[in-house]
Amino acid sequence: MAVQELRKSQMMTHLLEALEDGQDIGHYGRLVFAMVAHHFMDEAELVDWLQKDSDFSESEARALYRQVQGKDYNPPKRDRILQWQQQQEFPICPNPEDPDACNVYKDLSFPDHVYEHISEYYEQKGQEQQSQEQQTSAAER
Repeated sequence: MAVQELRKSQMMTHLLEALEDGQDIGHYGRLVFAMVAHHFMDEAELVDWLQKDSDFSESEARALYRQVQGKDYNPPKRDRILQWQQQQEFPICPNPEDPDACNVYKDLSFPDHVYEHISEYYEQKGQEQQSQEQQTSAAER
């Protein structure tokens, strides 16, 4: 069921198929896969999928899962995926010319806490920016 849900994203389908073929999807490909998939799969299933990468062991897969799960990483935005893709050979985003491609937030439904965490981040960022602007204004007086 989790795999079926992930296949709603063209990028995740691309990564799943590459893993099924035993391809090395690269460090960032594995990271993106784990950051998205950990919201849909349990540890055993995610580790099994990561191990299909020809260049990734079970202990490495477990370590990556625990890192992503422990920090409860939000799935990366499209821009971040494209940045990471530039740092490796394997194309994480199969169609980077399409502005909607690799936007997992458009294609998948994540648990509510993911969206809440993103909202909290932007609220905090806005408050910090406002505070800096107030400090700059006060210093200019």
